Amino acid sequence: MHSDRLFSPDPLTRQAARELYESVAQLPLICPHGHVDARLFSDPAASLGSPAELLIIPDHYVIRMLYSQGIPLSSLGVPSVDGRPVENNHRKIWCTFCENFHLFRGTPSGLWLETELSQVFGIDESLSPANADRLYDLIADKLAMPAFTPRALYERFNIEVLCTTDVATDPLQAHLAIRQSGWSGRILPTFRPDVVMSLDAPGWRAEIDRLSQTSGVEVTDYRSYLRALEQRRDFFRSMGATATDHGVLEPETVDLDTLEAETLFQHALHGQSSTAEAKRFTAGMLVEMARMSAEDGLVMQIHPGSLRSHNRSVLEQFGPDRGGDIPIRTEYTRALLPLLNRFGNDPRFRLVIFTLDESTYARELAPLVGHYPALKLGPPWWFHDSPNGMRRYFDQVMETAGLYNTAGFNDDTRAFCSIPARHDVWRRVSSDWLAGLVVRHVVGMPDALEMGQELAVGLAKRAYRL
Repeated sequence: MHSDRLFSPDPLTRQAARELYESVAQLPLICPHGHVDARLFSDPAASLGSPAELLIIPDHYVIRMLYSQGIPLSSLGVPSVDGRPVENNHRKIWCTFCENFHLFRGTPSGLWLETELSQVFGIDESLSPANADRLYDLIADKLAMPAFTPRALYERFNIEVLCTTDVATDPLQAHLAIRQSGWSGRILPTFRPDVVMSLDAPGWRAEIDRLSQTSGVEVTDYRSYLRALEQRRDFFRSMGATATDHGVLEPETVDLDTLEAETLFQHALHGQSSTAEAKRFTAGMLVEMARMSAEDGLVMQIHPGSLRSHNRSVLEQFGPDRGGDIPIRTEYTRALLPLLNRFGNDPRFRLVIFTLDESTYARELAPLVGHYPALKLGPPWWFHDSPNGMRRYFDQVMETAGLYNTAGFNDDTRAFCSIPARHDVWRRVSSDWLAGLVVRHVVGMPDALEMGQELAVGLAKRAYRL
């Protein structure tokens, strides 16, 4: 891989980008939001599995691209939920991937994969049918070595902290096992109550029963429901959590009085909740979650704007998170007004907001975070976690919001071994952006070097209170 990848072809900008990148390339990785399974680290001898299990089957970026070209998910070993058989020959799955690796040319997934193969496994050749079997064996042999256990790679990757995402009713047994093992790695949970906040979510009633069990609070009404959530938040904090996460369709917030909230909750308990009622309850609960965050100090994150499982056939056959989520248009200025009117000026409260709707960057989000002390703007996310997505973010956000009102970078991934590659892309693109400011004499090199450190480490650590 070329040492100047993602840098400007302009000689002056490229030279400045090199200097800036060299100053941050070896800094520790701060991972405040992601979806790596904590169980990987609970057992010191845990394995990352086969090459197919590591790089293909669980990665919705990879299977999404292959599926778009007519390759069945069953042939990629994606587990079915309806009992139909799927390919279980992992070498065959790997060969299918290698035969179609050209599909990832020019995409962020291709860049991550090439970086991962090079830096983690020492593979500096493009995948193809000709080398598929040989590279499968090479990767499989390495994955069987002690140096390639998740804990060993965590230390090799120079990760300082890695936060997982955990449902509100999770007993956090894996996190407890990590703590009891005495291992020094910092794997912290993040409190995600989406299912218990969405009255129309499949399994909501069963999840409320689990909430009663795990919290020790019998949930029979709205007040006991809030007490149970507060108890779970306290437990997550005792296990090291510093943040919550809310993956809502729209970022709408509303002030609900207790009587209306109770009515909506009772309708749901009796199976009588409408879609409109569920939407209003979630909007009210976002304000309640902000209230709790102001009181207990957990940083609140809102990730809106994804219409989940757009492809019904894939959902029915293979379940959620299989690459079928599609962004929708979102609005923030009016939607967040009730929440920000109550807590936007509260020094105890912090909200990190994300978007999949880039049209809101300059029009709404940059002005909002450039004003409210409690609000920070998260990095380009999901479909925009790419070199061009990052450049658009810098161009549309920074002049109005200011660098120090953003939250740095997070990798937001399930693919553990891709974490260094994702951070490397961010550090290269941000170095190139800063280099442009230097050569245009907007900032001097000393200031740019400090800004680079902030983008790589400082902003995320402060935003998430890590």
